[in-house]
Amino acid sequence: MNIETWKEYLENARREKDLFFASHFDSPLPPGERKTFRGLRYWPLDPEYRFETELLEHSDKEVRKVQDTGGNVRELIRWGEFRFRVGGQECVLHAYKSDPEEKRLFVPFKDATSGRESYGAGRYIDMEPPDDLTEQGKWILDLNKAYNPWCAYSDAYACPFVPPENCLEAPIMAGEKSFHPGSNG
Repeated sequence: MNIETWKEYLENARREKDLFFASHFDSPLPPGERKTFRGLRYWPLDPEYRFETELLEHSDKEVRKVQDTGGNVRELIRWGEFRFRVGGQECVLHAYKSDPEEKRLFVPFKDATSGRESYGAGRYIDMEPPDDLTEQGKWILDLNKAYNPWCAYSDAYACPFVPPENCLEAPIMAGEKSFHPGSNG
């Protein structure tokens, strides 16, 4: 996918998400906030935050018990890790699955923007084949797709906390920014 097609795809996905949040009955926004919702806030799309990389699959797939914002404990299988560089810093993010048969990878993370420009509890990336795989079999880790969990918008949702191993020192200025009800996102 060339840069222009990539940008078009993500800009369209952002518009669709805003429309969903503003008007869909399953929106995570409380009904009273939907009328004043003017869109989510994002960093500008940046191809420097898009990586085609190998998933270094763990031979020992440990089950991690992760608490969520509702006080529940969830089990995530630590499936593998991605290695990449941001601003000259080596970064590692672990990918998880809920079930060994699942194809989707779940990549929750916190970074130096968490609690400032981005949601304090962290952001998520979902990766699914074939959309997030290259023809050569590498995964596309696109941090521009980072999104806030639904618990960022309403206390009615419980979302898993980011495991400590996925806390990055580098600032990830890509994807969704923090949400401020009543403002422009």
